[in-house]
Amino acid sequence: MENTEELFHGDIVTPDREKGLRVLEQHYVTVCDGTIREITPVLPESYKGREVTELGRDVLIPAFSDLHIHAPQYTERGRGMDCLLFDWLSKYTFPEESKFSDISYARVIYAQMLRDLLRHGTLHASFFTTLHYEATGLLFRMLEESGMQAFCGITNMDRNTTDEYVDTTEVSLQKTERFIREFGQLSGGTVSTSAKVKPILTPRFAPTCSGELLEGLGKLGEKYGIGMQTHLVESKEEAAWSKELFPDCGSDGEIYEKYHLLENGPTIFAHVIYPTDVEKRILRERKAVSVHCPDATTSVTAGIMPFKEMKKEGFRLSLGSDIGAGHLPAVYRQAGRAVQLSKMKEFYEGTDCRITFAEAFAAATMGGAEVFSKTGRLEAGYRFDALVIGGLEDEGSSLTPEERVERFCYLGDDRNIRHRFLDGKHIDPDEVYQRLLENSRQAEGMPK
Repeated sequence: MENTEELFHGDIVTPDREKGLRVLEQHYVTVCDGTIREITPVLPESYKGREVTELGRDVLIPAFSDLHIHAPQYTERGRGMDCLLFDWLSKYTFPEESKFSDISYARVIYAQMLRDLLRHGTLHASFFTTLHYEATGLLFRMLEESGMQAFCGITNMDRNTTDEYVDTTEVSLQKTERFIREFGQLSGGTVSTSAKVKPILTPRFAPTCSGELLEGLGKLGEKYGIGMQTHLVESKEEAAWSKELFPDCGSDGEIYEKYHLLENGPTIFAHVIYPTDVEKRILRERKAVSVHCPDATTSVTAGIMPFKEMKKEGFRLSLGSDIGAGHLPAVYRQAGRAVQLSKMKEFYEGTDCRITFAEAFAAATMGGAEVFSKTGRLEAGYRFDALVIGGLEDEGSSLTPEERVERFCYLGDDRNIRHRFLDGKHIDPDEVYQRLLENSRQAEGMPK
């Protein structure tokens, strides 16, 4: 098959491990078969006379990665935000998630959610779902059709929920293993590492899981080579409750370590607001990713992740929207909010807590992308998963490329995203939405 090549020219902003941000003004980007071949300040001789896409005052940036999304909570955005965490779960979340026993309801909600993520430039993500096998399978297939890189897990809970929305330990483990076997593209008995969408173990959090359930999940993780996502020390109440329920463990993190859930694949911990020295040891040894969700933890008054402290200590950090306690499926807004909350944390605690915009932007792109394959940065050899953003300057004034990106993260929205490229292919979120609905209906034997 003939190679497909594209050439772009304009301003580029990409995260950089050393400098925070790399700003490349008026550079050329060569894309071949969905991968960046080279980025140069001068048009290569071999490309003279080729068609060039000129970006003008627009800016080329990497696509975003959102490592903490509750897919069924999409309809909860902006609802019950005056509640604290456990009240919000019981009054809103568990009743809403129960509705996903209806596959038709799940189809409509999940298709909308994915459309909005694509609209806002999130092309890689990790998803919690519900207890429902069919609805979780539906979302997994939709993710595959969308072209996104993603993790998707059936949620595990066998206690401390509601009588209507809970599994037995045996049923939860049976569904999880069946899900892994059906969707894990097993190779040599373990989950394929090359698949773009992968299953992931998803115990909701320690208080909703018995020791028997966590032990069984640990065995499945070892058997199939599969990682885990969950919440970790999200609030003081949650951390205390976890230790009360697991008195032989001295911290929230030790629970997952005890049941061997941390050594089988990527580990993604949401929130990590109150990490003890034990949690920090576990995060470091397991190379786990900690996901800062500023809007969500503000909404449920859980606290503020010690982002600056953790960055200084070398932990892997990313950002998440945490839909639906987070109210906007736009992880770039979390970059701006992370900076704001770090200043508030410093104001009240009197310690060095402030982070830079470059650090927050890196967490929203490169940081989250580390659990995926060759994405999150604009450099040779990486997938061309990218956004073109624009319309961010006031008439009569001009901003530097970095200032345009910063403004986008504070007050931009999906209208400022001119183009979205996934593996080098231009994608239209509305077209993807229609295709997902039609294909999922046909799969269920329903008319278009």
